Amino acid sequence: MAEKKMMDLSELEEALEESQTEGGRGGARELGAVYDIPVQISAVLGRATMQVSQLLKLGRGAVVELDRKVGEAIDIYVNNRLVARGEVVIVDERLGVTMTEIIKSDRSN
Repeated sequence: MAEKKMMDLSELEEALEESQTEGGRGGARELGAVYDIPVQISAVLGRATMQVSQLLKLGRGAVVELDRKVGEAIDIYVNNRLVARGEVVIVDERLGVTMTEIIKSDRSN
């Protein structure tokens, strides 16, 4: 049985950069399979901790105070892994996120 090699996001990013700088010596072809893989992206505005009893008392119009200040960067996760920080923007009457900082992971394990 063939052994599957798992790539983390930083390895994928490095492979993509390498395939683009080496003139496409097969690297882009090898990465082509990952372009159609769906990923889950989450933009976390902030967090709050409360007891279940407090949670059950919340009703319509309740305000939950988060641990972030106005204008502070939000965290952007891809598949539950922090990859960037950014800001909330409005695009055609919809909320969006613009990345202002890419988080380089140092995963050596």
